[in-house]
Amino acid sequence: MTTWILGISCFYHDAAAALLRDGELVAAASEERFTRKKHDPDFPINAIQYCLGVAGISIDDVDHLGFYDKPMLKLERILLSHLQHFPRSKEQFIAAMPAWMKEKLPVRRVVDRELGWGRRPVLFAEHHVSHGASSFFASPFEEAAILTVDGVGEWATATQGYGQGNTMELFHEIRFPHSLGLLYSTFTGYLGFKVNSGEYKVMGLAPYGEPRFLDEVRTLLDVAPDGSFRLDMSYFDFDFGMRMANERFFELFGRPPRAPESPIEGFHKDIARSLQEVLNEVMVLQAKALHQRTGSKNLCLAGGVALNCVANGHILRETPFEHVYTQPAAGDAGGALGVALWIHCMVLGNDRNWVMNAADWGPAFSAEEIEPVLQHFGAKYTRIDDQQLLCDAAAGHIESGQVVGWFQGRMEFGPRALGNRSILGDPRVTDMRDRINLKIKFREGFRPFAPSILEEHADQWFDLRGHPSPFMQLVADVLPDKRVVPAITHVDGSARVQTVSAQYCPLYHQLLRAFESRTGCPLVINTSFNVRGEPVVCTPEDAFKCFIRTHMDVLVLGPFVLLKEAQPEYPEIQDARSLFPLD
Repeated sequence: MTTWILGISCFYHDAAAALLRDGELVAAASEERFTRKKHDPDFPINAIQYCLGVAGISIDDVDHLGFYDKPMLKLERILLSHLQHFPRSKEQFIAAMPAWMKEKLPVRRVVDRELGWGRRPVLFAEHHVSHGASSFFASPFEEAAILTVDGVGEWATATQGYGQGNTMELFHEIRFPHSLGLLYSTFTGYLGFKVNSGEYKVMGLAPYGEPRFLDEVRTLLDVAPDGSFRLDMSYFDFDFGMRMANERFFELFGRPPRAPESPIEGFHKDIARSLQEVLNEVMVLQAKALHQRTGSKNLCLAGGVALNCVANGHILRETPFEHVYTQPAAGDAGGALGVALWIHCMVLGNDRNWVMNAADWGPAFSAEEIEPVLQHFGAKYTRIDDQQLLCDAAAGHIESGQVVGWFQGRMEFGPRALGNRSILGDPRVTDMRDRINLKIKFREGFRPFAPSILEEHADQWFDLRGHPSPFMQLVADVLPDKRVVPAITHVDGSARVQTVSAQYCPLYHQLLRAFESRTGCPLVINTSFNVRGEPVVCTPEDAFKCFIRTHMDVLVLGPFVLLKEAQPEYPEIQDARSLFPLD
């Protein structure tokens, strides 16, 4: 008899749903992709309906439903923090409580209202248990050390543990308000980027600077040899106030926060570099201590900080762990997967029978579903049903210096585009990074692009130590004799690498093979198919509108190839260039 388990994460940021059938993932997606609201925190009704639709079942067929954290424990932490700091905490308390009373606390009632769940139980896992389960129970390891690091769950901000078979235990934690994730987010806001959204911009900015503020950043936290730490909370207000840092923090660095969209100066680059250096150090110390305690050669990472692929690369290179696994939705969205796997393994006592080797768990669209969309818009296109010919055609456009939107198969789960909802370009073209950043993505020019490389050639180009990076979760140095691809080589000689497997990404692998056969180069630029401020495209309509709104040259939408120069004018589709004017 089939057992269906539905996992849900929501109400803070990156709401998502994941559905298991007898312990194997059937579908998973973030709510933002359906609502087009980036980092959408609301109840993931669209993602749930998608997952149920893929399985061909209704909510009545679901046997177990899990929520990714424990609201009562989280509310306990919030109430105690506000009481500790009253009356300074009054403003934040008043702002927070309506949402808590309406949806964050009565999760069972919300689930029943939205899904008709009735009086059946909802199972709650602690936040970091969901994180740990999302990585270990999805990993290829029979046993592994587990390290989870994020902003905050209920009380924990980082945990260490160990998993074996179908069990796991988290045996050490760091508690709020001492948090690497919140430290990094504080600097994200200080540097003028959006908290809980722009942290990856700080990571991308860091290599442009020098670590001349290391002492100041280290002033903010006291780090023990095992990587445990305490923040000096006299510099922060996030535990009770409406802002992350306070005047003492600004005085430490000698400047007020950068205004959003204002010029980025050397000062800001140096701050980002100093912060990233400290994060790397603390993460490596924690990983080393965890290895010493567990003796495992395998490490599973999870939590929002596990999306910091620079720190992940340092862990791989500087600790005794031989294998590091981070599933593609390592942040809060992955909590939906984690709680479902926790129920399968630890609540029901079932054996693990599935490994997350690919990220494509979202919606897919057939040619018969795509073509009516193109016809509705009066688009001009060519249809190529032979996959080899399609890949040859796309590779030819990339080789000629054109920017190609590539929309194929099921949408990826997690923030990275991994060859199904991607914008592609030739890494050998000197100005390709700037062209895509400024005229297609409409984002900051310092932002680096990731290379997607044939897995079998990865170690000839990057210092990966034989380690695959299928989910773009590792930064590695470009080997000195290969720094001839300027568009994917960051200013410090590194790159955020995606290794592409013929087994798990066959069509994308075929495209890279076609490009290699034309150019001798086994890699392309890969960035997510979206413009700044929007989620990655989900549907053919999303992709077509993004194509029309930008300077993208070619769109390969399933078997259909569209050339920008052949398309009619679409005055009803707002040009992204009007939203993000270039200097």
